[in-house]
Amino acid sequence: MESNREVFETYNKDVYRTCYYMVHDAADAEDLCQEVFITVFRSNWQSIDYLKTWIMKITVNACLNHLKRRRSLQHKLADNLHLFQGRGMAKSVEGLIEQKETSQEWVVHLSRLPVKIRAVLTLRYMHDFSLAEVSEALSIPLGTTKSRLHKGLKLMKNVLLEAGMPEEAWKGEPYEATGRCTQASIK
Repeated sequence: MESNREVFETYNKDVYRTCYYMVHDAADAEDLCQEVFITVFRSNWQSIDYLKTWIMKITVNACLNHLKRRRSLQHKLADNLHLFQGRGMAKSVEGLIEQKETSQEWVVHLSRLPVKIRAVLTLRYMHDFSLAEVSEALSIPLGTTKSRLHKGLKLMKNVLLEAGMPEEAWKGEPYEATGRCTQASIK
């Protein structure tokens, strides 16, 4: 039987990486990672058969909830932008643009994908989940998982082509090699 510490040490990197690729902010990813493990430790995790899948399901749901809250806040700010004019709002927008320009290439490419598709691609290619495990983690039918994966790969191809990346640079490259590149980008 594993202890809480062993569970944390085993899965914390996977949880953090998933959070980071979903929310694109290191501080938010750390907070979400902590939130996920608090949820795990407060529940009866010892009785779960597929612990990694269950933890990843909690992780993705926490990220989706975070993104939903953030999107809601952004809409509220956009609706009331007139209240903030003249108070340095332009600097924060410039700061955001600079942040995006300096962020890692794969993170930028992934961020252009819809959240639901990003979740499927992250679980499938970053964590080597089978399609059935992705389906279970996201609580969606297997057919939906397959269609989101297919659509995500098509969208990613278009994103890479739009970014000016030659097709020879990434076509036919096994996803394990791509995963190593993206893992290195968050260290």
